[in-house]
Amino acid sequence: MVGPQSVQRVRGVCHHDCPDSCGWVVTVEDGVAVSLRGDPDHPYSRGELCPKVNRYLDRVHSPQRITTPLRRVGPKGSGEFEPISWDTALAEVASNLRRVIDTHGPDAVAPFSGAGNQSLLAMLAPYRLWNALGVTRMQGALCGAVAGAGVEVTNGTKLALDPAELEHARLILIWGSNTRLTNRHLWPTIEAARAQGARIVVIDPIRTITAEAADRFVQPLPGTDVALMLAMAHVILRDGLQDAEWIDAHVHGFEEFAAHVAPCTPEWAEAICGVPAPEIESLARDYATIRPAAIRTLIGAEHHEHGGMFFRTLACLPALVGAWRDRGGGFARSVGSWTGTLVDDDALTATHLRTRPGRVLDEVRIGTWLADPALDPPVHALVVWNTNPMVSVPNTEGLRRGLLRDDLFTVVHEQFMTDTARLADIVLPATTQIEQVDVNPAWGHLHLNWNEPAIAPVGESVTNTELMRRLATALGLDDSALHADDLTILRDALPGVDLDALRAEGTLRVPSYPTDGRPFGDGRFPTASGRVELVSDVAVALGQPALPTYLPPEESPDGSPFPFRLLTPKHHTRFLNSSYSHLPNHGGREGGPFLECSAADAARIGATEGATVRVRNDRGALTLPVRITERLQPGVVAIPWGWWAEASGGTVVNALTNSRLTDWGGGVAYSDTLVAVERV
Repeated sequence: MVGPQSVQRVRGVCHHDCPDSCGWVVTVEDGVAVSLRGDPDHPYSRGELCPKVNRYLDRVHSPQRITTPLRRVGPKGSGEFEPISWDTALAEVASNLRRVIDTHGPDAVAPFSGAGNQSLLAMLAPYRLWNALGVTRMQGALCGAVAGAGVEVTNGTKLALDPAELEHARLILIWGSNTRLTNRHLWPTIEAARAQGARIVVIDPIRTITAEAADRFVQPLPGTDVALMLAMAHVILRDGLQDAEWIDAHVHGFEEFAAHVAPCTPEWAEAICGVPAPEIESLARDYATIRPAAIRTLIGAEHHEHGGMFFRTLACLPALVGAWRDRGGGFARSVGSWTGTLVDDDALTATHLRTRPGRVLDEVRIGTWLADPALDPPVHALVVWNTNPMVSVPNTEGLRRGLLRDDLFTVVHEQFMTDTARLADIVLPATTQIEQVDVNPAWGHLHLNWNEPAIAPVGESVTNTELMRRLATALGLDDSALHADDLTILRDALPGVDLDALRAEGTLRVPSYPTDGRPFGDGRFPTASGRVELVSDVAVALGQPALPTYLPPEESPDGSPFPFRLLTPKHHTRFLNSSYSHLPNHGGREGGPFLECSAADAARIGATEGATVRVRNDRGALTLPVRITERLQPGVVAIPWGWWAEASGGTVVNALTNSRLTDWGGGVAYSDTLVAVERV
């Protein structure tokens, strides 16, 4: 038997919406990718990949993959398409974009992207074309923006602790994050800290697999965490456990804050969040007296109406106990803001090409504005890449109505016929990560990562940047920035980075992170006062209270026709967001969506294990089997998020979720959703 003529091993990096940004190695035989495994030399992931990405080649080689441009031939939503050539596709897209702009103006065109690929070229470089056209711009984000905006009000910056420093902590509060599932490469660091005597506390409305592995679990009701934080502050100050020296030197507004939290007793908080007062007392004392103390959080809590306030208040706690003094102390969230210091976003997106401001719409409310007849002008052309909004955004039924409009021309650049692609007029084939060059700025560790293409694009698929170059040509746009090759764009975007060295080494550690591991060890913060601001004029300018304040959501289950709080967690080990749920070895092995509830709530609705229930509110409805669990408090139900419509009777859980904007930061209040549950 004759073996392969050519064998290569090519290093790359996972691009998914995940803090880990793992390194991988692709084995290529005669131009075909035959294996993808973790890169043992990657400084963070060290050779391990999650169950999703271990089978990434299932995605690359899937028979379901789109490999040629497609044109809709049946009614909208029918899923009936025919193959067409790239020349035909580009001519039709360019013609429709010009028609819309000439008839309704550039604001009638909306580009819509997401975090399906978080690498620089794939995610952001396409905006060069949209800046040149001066079309509608998006603000806000489904994930991440609220957390950063909340922390920034208190600390003046989004920068925080490198999670790797948790190894030095002796108390770790994991607040609203399921680390073992969604940030699995951090867990060995936490275990290393525990081996050195650290205590692990998980605070979460769901008893996750992380909570089960913790030394202590605290379970507040959804959206009530700020009350818990204020009560912790009350105990710390009441009992004189604060770091008075650090506060005097580095905190603004302490006296006002102390007076503000004086009424916020553990008993007051218990009535709001459901955590017993003695448990709050004990948690507060541990946090104040065990050093170094660290808080680990990610983005789960930002999906509440007052998500910005959560992170604003959370950032106050380390200031009270002087946690930033210590290596391993403070709080750790996304570190994308550290790697982001290496990226020139204006150069990446060529903002100099924008000659008009353009209309601004909230990205998270696409399901509202796309179907809004009062929007002036309405969106008449929508171009989607890097996302599947029919699964990922709230108010999906509103989005469906919008996408079905006869006067809307929709283009989707995709790898698979997603729920969104099925509603498009033109579908264009997209490359996967192993078919394209890119750089990924991680948001869970301090390394910039190079992705080398391992194989040629499958079929007629093209990268996001190549699509925009082709569209620029079809539209007759000749500015050199619109036709720059990928390496040129990367050099523009990373002016302080030696790209050749990054390509050779695979990773680059952010040089600006302090060598002693203490990002605010000197107690200096980039606020107006130069201190942590417990009292904030910035908050007031945002229309928020000057001091951290618990504010209940607009909707309450008390007396509501929708008496259950609905959460939509990521439960799955084999798929991420909506990227894998359609593949047999991923979503197929997870089974299907379900409603999870306590035994008390199952009895309340008259349901047994496996019984079928209808979950509904005034936005939508879906029918699911029941799983009875001890993971949730009574009154709280959960439906795992990420399944496509075909898995749950033609709709998705985001048909139910709240589309109200967060307090600030441009996020969305998914987790302030109320539903009724009825036995079918």
